[in-house]
Amino acid sequence: MKRLQDHFRSTFLAGIFAAVPVAFTIGICWYVDSKTRFISQQVFGKPIPVVGILIALAAIYLCGLIATTLLGKWFLKLVDKLLTRVPGLRALYVAWKQIALTPGGTEGTFAKVVLIPDETGATHLLGFCSGRSVSGHSDTFCVFVPAAPNPVNGRLYFVHRSKCAFVDVPPEEAFKVILSTGNYIPPPVGDAARQLTESTLETVQSKA
Repeated sequence: MKRLQDHFRSTFLAGIFAAVPVAFTIGICWYVDSKTRFISQQVFGKPIPVVGILIALAAIYLCGLIATTLLGKWFLKLVDKLLTRVPGLRALYVAWKQIALTPGGTEGTFAKVVLIPDETGATHLLGFCSGRSVSGHSDTFCVFVPAAPNPVNGRLYFVHRSKCAFVDVPPEEAFKVILSTGNYIPPPVGDAARQLTESTLETVQSKA
């Protein structure tokens, strides 16, 4: 009976993780298409499905091309300066930049996946950090540990470099671990946990 329950549970979770991205993508496409059908109405005289989506993708690609040119970079810097000086929008824009990007233009809080020991040192916590040390202490990282299965909530930890085991997986894979409540764990997470455990044991033995 337990084996049957485990089978249904794992299969149901697999179905959820297969269906959610598809449903989300379809929802986004439907929304974009419904908001851009007026373009085909004006150009061709009748609303044509998918045309708006293709135009939106082409516009995004064009923006990317512009942003990679010297003129585009200069324009983005100009917009950045303007937004940081607009009352009301400034706080929201700066907060978003601190989450998504660091001042140097590098990746933000969720750039690196890391394992850290908990308060007791007996277990490990899966978190994210920018990979940059905090200002004023070159050996300390700020690590955000999200809650499972709701990664919106979490806690911040300031951890010494020696107690951080960086996991060689993209942030998307780490989010899968959190959202699946541990049903999906890529091998690099286990490798990092072993590395952190060995380091902790060496520290304990050296103090003994």
